[in-house]
Amino acid sequence: MIHFLNLMRWKNLVMIALAQILIKYALLLPFFESHGVMTTLSPLNFSLLVIATVCIAASGYVINDIYDIETDKVNKPERLIVNRHISEKVALRLFIILNIIGVGLGFYLSNGIGKSGFFVIFIIASALLYIYSSYLKQMLLIGNIVVSLTVALSLLLVGIFELLPVINEENREVQIFFFRLILDYAIFAFMINFIRELVKDIEDIDGDHKAGMQTLPIALGRERSTKIVCILSLIPLFSVVYYVITNLFKQQLFVGYFLIFVIAPLIYITIKLFGAEHKSHYKHLSLVLKLVMLTGLLSITLYPYLLK
Repeated sequence: MIHFLNLMRWKNLVMIALAQILIKYALLLPFFESHGVMTTLSPLNFSLLVIATVCIAASGYVINDIYDIETDKVNKPERLIVNRHISEKVALRLFIILNIIGVGLGFYLSNGIGKSGFFVIFIIASALLYIYSSYLKQMLLIGNIVVSLTVALSLLLVGIFELLPVINEENREVQIFFFRLILDYAIFAFMINFIRELVKDIEDIDGDHKAGMQTLPIALGRERSTKIVCILSLIPLFSVVYYVITNLFKQQLFVGYFLIFVIAPLIYITIKLFGAEHKSHYKHLSLVLKLVMLTGLLSITLYPYLLK
């Protein structure tokens, strides 16, 4: 069982589920009475949305490992699962089952709220993750952008399903305000994940080169790529600083939280990238970026104190 959980990257799936739960129960529901925020999904149907999202994300991790068997033998031999602990045939069946569950639940939910067109989102997400693993990840930057967009989409799904179906003339302003808040977090998730994808590409340059991939470090070399990623890491840093100054400057709780748990780690990442040379350095930075993603998402819990 542990090998199946590791194959599906259960820690990442927990983070996706946590982000969606925080948006629903810390950002939207607390403001039903005070701000008139209206949501669409019952607790049961919201749980199904989380399960659908997690299943599609898990299927993406499974198919990615299937296509990465050869590169993982070089990059992460100790973490190789497919054809060592789980056969490729079983992994492929798991990929199909997870997709059927995810897309099936997406179809049920979309029709249940009278927005059958929303079903296309699940189809696109599933298709993108497959195409990413089989083709796009070999293309310069395109694969990095696509996988980061799917991460951002997992957050936006909550806004799309909870807020948009119940918009009317009376509540349009407040519904759009909270949808934009979710969009801000989705953009943050995109930026952090994109930087992390590039850091992982530098870390995995040896195996990717052997597999004939065309990643940024293979095209430009490890040193140049590190400098580019170092410069790119300034974008989320400056974006968060600007966001805090513009929207949250008078809220000491928010300012303190972002300074300690988001801005300071982002500064640390930029400094460490400047001097990164060895594979262990990039592995460490990848972990810190994942932690920044988590701390950034956890800031959602502060909004009931900000907007009370």
